[in-house]
Amino acid sequence: CRSSPQVGSDGRPMTVAALPPEEQPEAAPVQLPPNLRRQEVSFATKEPAGTIVVDTSNTYLYYILGGGRAVRYGVRVGRDGFTWTGVQKISRKAEWPDWYPPTEMIERQPYLPRFMAGGPGNPLGARAMYLGSTVYRIHGTNQPSTIGKFVSSGCIGMLNEDVSDLFDRVKVGTRVVVMPGGPPPGTATASAAPPPSGSVAAAPAQAQA
Repeated sequence: CRSSPQVGSDGRPMTVAALPPEEQPEAAPVQLPPNLRRQEVSFATKEPAGTIVVDTSNTYLYYILGGGRAVRYGVRVGRDGFTWTGVQKISRKAEWPDWYPPTEMIERQPYLPRFMAGGPGNPLGARAMYLGSTVYRIHGTNQPSTIGKFVSSGCIGMLNEDVSDLFDRVKVGTRVVVMPGGPPPGTATASAAPPPSGSVAAAPAQAQA
């Protein structure tokens, strides 16, 4: 993995400090509740084996094995106003992808870096699967505590080890079905507001709010 400091467009080293609170890497290991850990489960669906089904309202992603079975992963999904539904196909796969925040995200959060090289600390984590021509991806996260929460701008986030497992199972062209459903009323969603200047150290705590 790349350990050299990442350099911004102005030539100065870029750090994860520039990332929004919901993307600040967590240092401490997080133990997910049992229901959000990767496991094989019974799952009735008409979708063929090899399909990905995202159950947004329950924060699960299923990889269909066939025969009424699926691998279920806990995921984080879009916060209120950023959930979406529909059918896409995986258009591209990338290992340790570089991150270019989409224009829409920069308009909402102008303090974001315009580019971040792939590697530990990158918001896309270890793997990314790009969905059609949309700005949405299934990708890893360096914030395990956000799994099971409605915090993203529409992307589907997974533990790095889970996204690596899924990455090895799927291919470009894999069908992805995102089921309707958003956060239940009153669900805590992470704030997208930029951290106040000078309080970068407090940013991870904000993500837990």
